[in-house]
Amino acid sequence: MAAIEVQDAGCSFAALRVLALESRRGPEMARLIESYGGQAVVAPAMREVPREANNVATEFARSLIAGGFDVAIFLTGVGTRALVRAVEGVCSREQFSEALRRIPVVARGPKSVAALRELNILVTVTAPQPNTWRELLVALDERKLTLPLAGRRVAVQEYGVANPELLAELESRGAVVTRVPVYEWALPDDTAPLRAAIRGLAGEELDVVLFTTAIQVKHLLDVAEEMGLEAAVLSAMRRMVVGSIGPTTTEGLMARGLTADLEATQARMGILVREAAQRSTALLQTKRGVAVSTPASRH
Repeated sequence: MAAIEVQDAGCSFAALRVLALESRRGPEMARLIESYGGQAVVAPAMREVPREANNVATEFARSLIAGGFDVAIFLTGVGTRALVRAVEGVCSREQFSEALRRIPVVARGPKSVAALRELNILVTVTAPQPNTWRELLVALDERKLTLPLAGRRVAVQEYGVANPELLAELESRGAVVTRVPVYEWALPDDTAPLRAAIRGLAGEELDVVLFTTAIQVKHLLDVAEEMGLEAAVLSAMRRMVVGSIGPTTTEGLMARGLTADLEATQARMGILVREAAQRSTALLQTKRGVAVSTPASRH
């Protein structure tokens, strides 16, 4: 687990109520928020579900070993590692790695690069920061003379949900694209904390909400809709500080009619929390048009 970042002098949530939707790193997120003087409310909004009997992944491995692909694109580190595990039934780790070494390999960001490095695979193209699919396309376009896509058989490792815009852009450049989904996102087994957080949002009992993936946005609002509270949640969030860890998450907010009040300058959880602590009080005063109340004045 990453070390908790030390609170900066003069950087505090000042007892604001901060909702985080983290699952695996929920306890760490809570400690970070509390270290910056916030009242942490953690409500897991998702869990990773490996695709059982992933025939697409195993067929990808067979075709890759047989020379059936010209380029492979990896979008996440956790998805890359999950793919290696998923293909173990048809080839060894070394066979899979050796097949990848024979073709250009593209990585969306540093986590994908790190996972590929574990396989001793040299990455041909890496998207620059902020490491979204748009930067990935720019990086590919800059290499189009040495790495043309037209007529090339391109595999895309997917994470959770497909990215139809990326797939369409690759196809518009002439690529023959094969999706390789590795895992999916589902709601937590226990949705009680999420439902309680939704009621808190609808009742305007929270001040800040921090999103670290677009899937959290989708699940939060999908469950709110099921509860008949989506309109109330959306209205309340427009009077709260909404923080995003990066451009992909910000796009997920925009797709549901929300605007990120702040986006982390680097896509790291600790930086998101620190920058939210620095700015939330002033942002709330602007959005609500009044001074932010202290915990004592709320009663």
